[in-house]
Formats: sequence, structure tokens, C-alpha cells
Amino acid sequence: MVERQETEGVYKREMVKLDHSLGGVPQGSVLGPLLFLIFINDLDQGIRSHILKFADDTKVFQELRDATDCSTLQSDLDNLATWAEKWQMDFNVQKCKVMHVGKRKDSCSYSMGGMKLTEEEAEKDLGVWISSDMKCSQQCVQAFNKASRVMGMINRTIRFKEVRIMISLYKTLVRLHVEYCVSSWSPYYKKDKELLEKVQRRFTKMIINVEGLSYEDRLQSLKLWSFEERRNRQDLIEVFKMAKGMTRIRLQELFMLEENIRALDDIHLN
Repeated sequence: MVERQETEGVYKREMVKLDHSLGGVPQGSVLGPLLFLIFINDLDQGIRSHILKFADDTKVFQELRDATDCSTLQSDLDNLATWAEKWQMDFNVQKCKVMHVGKRKDSCSYSMGGMKLTEEEAEKDLGVWISSDMKCSQQCVQAFNKASRVMGMINRTIRFKEVRIMISLYKTLVRLHVEYCVSSWSPYYKKDKELLEKVQRRFTKMIINVEGLSYEDRLQSLKLWSFEERRNRQDLIEVFKMAKGMTRIRLQELFMLEENIRALDDIHLN
């Protein structure tokens, strides 16, 4: 997948997501994935663009300023194809997609092994839908649909909808679809927030003895937080981890701190 991300409203980045599924990672073993990672460890040698590797997915991205950057990225793709041919770990070119992200309308086309990569407006990557406009509306719709199907199954199969049983099923089977990797795609449009909140509204109405209460009263009775409150809490946790150096993302990459701000060590998040 070639992905362009807007930088300062002018330039874009291109990311290439490649799939090794023709070779594949051995399934059902502990040693197999480790040996696979060792086998492809030198995949990025000679690559001038940025590269990310996760299991059998490879992403290469490059900021585009002019045609030279397009040529650089295409050259890196050729090098990857050469590596794959040499070590008999061919990429599944049909699953390698191109996505252009940014305000600039000009775009480059890319190919691997003589086959042109398909361009997409939206693509699923590691369980999260990414669109060319970098908005999360499609991910919200997908999360809502998954959670709704599970709720329908619970409603059909559970006859006695007692609080303890339903809350346990909700936390185990439903809520995870709405909150999967939410820190990376947290919605900011009101319509998307309301769509996700609709999942919890509908589920709490299914529970006996609280179905007649208002949504806020149902949450208080069931000791639940709204999804927006939980997202805010998760964002605070992520910022705290950045401030304490517990993640690879540095706090300065996302935030500009005031000079007179008190020391981060004195900040305590309860």
C-alpha cells in the first residue's frame, strides 16, 4: 500500500505496504514466526525510504516534494522485488495497494515485478481502516457494525438478561470492537461519536430493571463510563506513557511544551 500523508499542508508522504503471503508466516507454532523475522531481517538493506516491518507486512513510506522522490520510492520497490526473488520470498503483488493522501492532486504510479500496484481510497491495516482523507468515519462504521452483530447474537441467545451476565458479555464481546486501537483513530466528528455511543445505548436498554431509565442513569446504575470519557482517559494514559518514556514516541513529537510548565515529574494522573 502506498500511502501519502500530508505534511505542513504542502508535501505528502508515500507508504508502501507489501504482503509476503505467497511465502507466509508458518501458523500454529512459536518458533516459526521468529525464524521468519530472522529470515527477512535484512530486507531493508539499501532502502533509502522509511520502512516499517510487522510480521509479514512491510510498509515503505517517503515524503514527496518532486519527481525525484517518486523515483526514489520506485527504486526501493525494485530493490525489494529483487530481494524477494533472490530469497524466494515473493510478495503477493495483488495485495499490495496504493493510497494517495494529501491535498496535492498529482500522484505517481508504482509497480512491482512488472505489475502495477492497485490504488485504493481506503485500506485496512492491522485491523484499522485508513482512508485517503485521513478521517476515521469508515473505521467508526466498521466498528459499529461489528459490535451490532455481536449484540444481535447476544440478544437472540440470552433469554434472562440479568445485569451481571450482560455486563460480563458486553465487556468481553462487544466493547472491544468499539475500542480496538482507538488511540490511533479517536473520532472528532459529532456524528462519529454518536454512532459509537449508540452501541452502548442500545446494549444498556437490553438489560432488565434499567431499560426504562435515561442513558445517563443507566450508565450510573451499571457503573459504566460513556465511550467519550473512556477515550479521553485512554488519551491521558498514552500522554503519560510518552512523558515517562514508556513508549517509542517522544512527547516533543506531538506536543509543544510551554517554558514555564511545571516539571513533568510533578504531574500525577489519577
